[in-house]
Amino acid sequence: MYRRLRLCSNNGGYEAIPDPPLRLDLRVARSVLEREGIAVVDARVMLIAATDPEVTISQSGRLLFKTRDPAAAERAFGQLQRWLDLPGREPDERIPRRGGIA
Repeated sequence: MYRRLRLCSNNGGYEAIPDPPLRLDLRVARSVLEREGIAVVDARVMLIAATDPEVTISQSGRLLFKTRDPAAAERAFGQLQRWLDLPGREPDERIPRRGGIA
Protein backbone atom coordinates (compact mmCIF):
# COMPACT_ATOMS: atom_id res chain seq x y z
CA MET A 1 0.00 0.00 0.00
CA TYR A 2 1.29 3.45 -0.87
CA ARG A 3 1.15 6.28 1.61
CA ARG A 4 -0.54 9.38 0.32
CA LEU A 5 1.18 11.47 -2.31
CA ARG A 6 2.96 14.32 -0.59
CA LEU A 7 4.90 17.39 -1.55
CA CYS A 8 8.64 16.77 -1.27
CA SER A 9 10.65 18.69 1.28
CA ASN A 10 12.19 20.88 -1.44
CA ASN A 11 8.70 21.65 -2.86
CA GLY A 12 9.91 20.56 -6.31
CA GLY A 13 7.68 17.55 -6.78
CA TYR A 14 5.40 14.95 -5.25
CA GLU A 15 6.45 11.59 -3.92
CA ALA A 16 4.67 8.31 -3.27
CA ILE A 17 6.28 5.92 -0.79
CA PRO A 18 5.17 2.31 -0.38
CA ASP A 19 4.71 1.00 3.15
CA PRO A 20 6.17 -1.52 3.53
CA PRO A 21 8.83 -0.95 0.85
CA LEU A 22 8.47 -2.93 -2.35
CA ARG A 23 11.15 -4.70 -4.31
CA LEU A 24 10.54 -3.65 -7.91
CA ASP A 25 12.23 -5.46 -10.75
CA LEU A 26 13.42 -2.43 -12.67
CA ARG A 27 14.20 -4.48 -15.78
CA VAL A 28 10.56 -5.56 -15.99
CA ALA A 29 9.32 -2.03 -15.21
CA ARG A 30 11.54 -0.61 -17.95
CA SER A 31 10.26 -3.14 -20.46
CA VAL A 32 6.62 -2.39 -19.60
CA LEU A 33 7.12 1.37 -19.82
CA GLU A 34 8.94 1.11 -23.14
CA ARG A 35 6.10 -1.03 -24.54
CA GLU A 36 3.78 1.84 -23.59
CA GLY A 37 5.98 4.17 -25.66
CA ILE A 38 7.63 5.83 -22.66
CA ALA A 39 11.31 6.74 -22.98
CA VAL A 40 13.26 5.43 -19.98
CA VAL A 41 16.73 6.18 -18.65
CA ASP A 42 18.06 3.20 -16.69
CA ALA A 43 20.38 4.36 -13.91
CA ARG A 44 20.68 0.82 -12.47
CA VAL A 45 19.18 1.57 -9.04
CA MET A 46 16.40 3.75 -10.48
CA LEU A 47 14.55 4.51 -13.66
CA ILE A 48 13.75 7.96 -14.99
CA ALA A 49 10.63 7.74 -17.12
CA ALA A 50 9.56 10.48 -19.54
CA THR A 51 5.93 10.35 -18.49
CA ASP A 52 3.88 13.52 -18.03
CA PRO A 53 5.18 14.56 -15.55
CA GLU A 54 8.58 12.88 -15.49
CA VAL A 55 8.92 10.30 -12.72
CA THR A 56 11.85 8.65 -10.98
CA ILE A 57 11.18 5.06 -9.91
CA SER A 58 13.41 3.44 -7.30
CA GLN A 59 13.95 -0.26 -6.60
CA SER A 60 12.15 0.19 -3.27
CA GLY A 61 9.05 1.45 -5.08
CA ARG A 62 9.46 5.12 -4.18
CA LEU A 63 8.08 7.33 -6.94
CA LEU A 64 9.11 10.95 -7.39
CA PHE A 65 6.93 13.00 -9.74
CA LYS A 66 8.68 16.11 -11.01
CA THR A 67 5.76 18.51 -10.85
CA ARG A 68 4.31 21.00 -8.43
CA ASP A 69 0.81 20.20 -9.72
CA PRO A 70 -0.91 17.70 -7.40
CA ALA A 71 -3.47 16.70 -10.05
CA ALA A 72 -0.70 15.86 -12.54
CA ALA A 73 1.07 13.75 -9.89
CA GLU A 74 -2.20 11.93 -9.15
CA ARG A 75 -2.80 11.15 -12.84
CA ALA A 76 0.76 9.92 -13.31
CA PHE A 77 0.50 7.71 -10.21
CA GLY A 78 -2.70 6.17 -11.61
CA GLN A 79 -1.01 5.40 -14.92
CA LEU A 80 2.02 3.81 -13.24
CA GLN A 81 -0.24 1.84 -10.93
CA ARG A 82 -2.02 0.30 -13.92
CA TRP A 83 1.07 -0.25 -16.05
CA LEU A 84 3.29 -1.69 -13.29
CA ASP A 85 0.57 -3.36 -11.21
CA LEU A 86 1.46 -1.29 -8.14
CA PRO A 87 -0.61 -1.43 -4.95
CA GLY A 88 -3.06 1.38 -4.29
CA ARG A 89 -2.84 4.31 -1.95
CA GLU A 90 -4.28 4.46 1.53
CA PRO A 91 -8.06 4.87 1.30
CA ASP A 92 -9.70 8.26 1.62
CA GLU A 93 -6.44 10.17 1.38
CA ARG A 94 -6.22 13.34 -0.65
CA ILE A 95 -3.10 14.93 -2.07
CA PRO A 96 -1.99 17.70 0.28
CA ARG A 97 -1.26 21.04 -1.32
CA ARG A 98 1.59 21.60 1.11
CA GLY A 99 3.99 19.12 2.65
CA GLY A 100 2.47 16.72 5.13
CA ILE A 101 3.42 13.76 7.18
CA ALA A 102 2.86 10.37 5.74
